[in-house]
Amino acid sequence: MKQLFCLLLGCLLLVGCRFSNNAPVASDAAVTPFTIHYAKGFQVLRTADYTQVSIRNPWDTLKTLHNYILVDKDKPLPANLPQGTLVRTPVHRVAVYTSVHCGVLARLGVKEQIVGVCEPEYIDLDFIREGLADGSVSNLGMASSPNVEQILEIAPEIILTSPFENSGYGQVEKTGIPLVECADYMESTPLGRAEWIRLHALFYGKEAYADSLFEEIVQSYLAVKELAAGVTRRPTVLTDTKYGSVWYVPGGQSYIAHFFRDAGADLFRKDDPQSGSSPLSVETVFEEAHNADFWLIKYNRAADFTYETLKKEDSFYGEFDAFKNRHIFVCNTSDASYYEELPIHPDYLLKDLVWIFHPELLPGYEPRYYKKMQE
Repeated sequence: MKQLFCLLLGCLLLVGCRFSNNAPVASDAAVTPFTIHYAKGFQVLRTADYTQVSIRNPWDTLKTLHNYILVDKDKPLPANLPQGTLVRTPVHRVAVYTSVHCGVLARLGVKEQIVGVCEPEYIDLDFIREGLADGSVSNLGMASSPNVEQILEIAPEIILTSPFENSGYGQVEKTGIPLVECADYMESTPLGRAEWIRLHALFYGKEAYADSLFEEIVQSYLAVKELAAGVTRRPTVLTDTKYGSVWYVPGGQSYIAHFFRDAGADLFRKDDPQSGSSPLSVETVFEEAHNADFWLIKYNRAADFTYETLKKEDSFYGEFDAFKNRHIFVCNTSDASYYEELPIHPDYLLKDLVWIFHPELLPGYEPRYYKKMQE
């Protein structure tokens, strides 16, 4: 068993080797344009011999987080490749750390390539549950400390991860398996994040399909946005609840703030220039948002969240106008595929938001994620 483990490790180290030279693109390599329309977090250079995918460091945008050099499996390895992590494509075996990227691969039509996942209890996808039951998908444990021996046993060709600032991947990095750092969640616009499906497609030979799918997503999203473009009343919105002694509030240039703006509403801190979330005191949130028109709450629980349970958590919540006026809408992510669908179908969420803020624009619409909170 020990010999088998060492053999697998050696093979995977060869698959994920990094090229240390900084050789420029060969002068005779034909460059194929790859136009990116909305995303800011990646760039693609395509040549006749390879495709170079560069992930921008979202915490220092003047730097590159990771370079990947994609080379067709059916072609010999070219000489003078630029620096980066080599991946032979198309990929057929993938380990995935998050439910989000399981959803992305399913939408691309390559869900059968997933051979391992982390924290499956948080993945609301039937095909993952079925794969775990029949043994075709392995449970790799916690994303923060996955089972390395299990990863080596299933031998994925790549691992999809979500990077965090100033953090590494522990022992997994030593396996040599290419870690594809999916920083899509750091995009500031819904369509920017959705465009990452075109990046994922490069690893599976699904470029044409992804381009067509993304165009459909864009057209659908823009059509819903246009519905709300002419509204004269723009309600203000409060999100989620406090965590301990602080309340994490999205900034005015954040991903969720863009959603509200496109749906004809405004985050209560719309003028905050931050693109991320800020931890505010509960007193500050109440001072600034006690009169917000709507309150949107996401949670993951077996039982539905109600006005009664919310007030039992903290009677202070009952002081907000949205509570008093019964303008709270909730999304239970335990029975809705919110996180799995959001990155590639922002149009779904936008419809829900327009329905909440301006129901007259979508008569007869049945919301996908949110519903009015009950008594």
